[in-house]
Amino acid sequence: MIDNRLKLMEAIARRRRITARYNGTRMTLAPHQLFERHGALFVSALNLDKTWRSEDERKLGHFKLDGLAAAELEDEEFEPLPSFQAAAPRDDDILLMAV
Repeated sequence: MIDNRLKLMEAIARRRRITARYNGTRMTLAPHQLFERHGALFVSALNLDKTWRSEDERKLGHFKLDGLAAAELEDEEFEPLPSFQAAAPRDDDILLMAV
């Protein structure tokens, strides 16, 4: 998990896409922020493989780092969602870093 955490931190800092398996499903993510919830690490990311009905419908999902495997940093950059504001999703979450 340490390697995945470092890759996600670099992806957030450099605004780079990552590919990873999440609970067995391969996906491409645009990670926007890293946060802690009850001692576990999570990433808020846009799933770029998901089909959205419109650009306005796109939203971040929260992925537990323990469920991420084989994360690979991509060369391709991403632009954060226009509506994104760095903030912990819940009051008791701790924001660690954001784009």
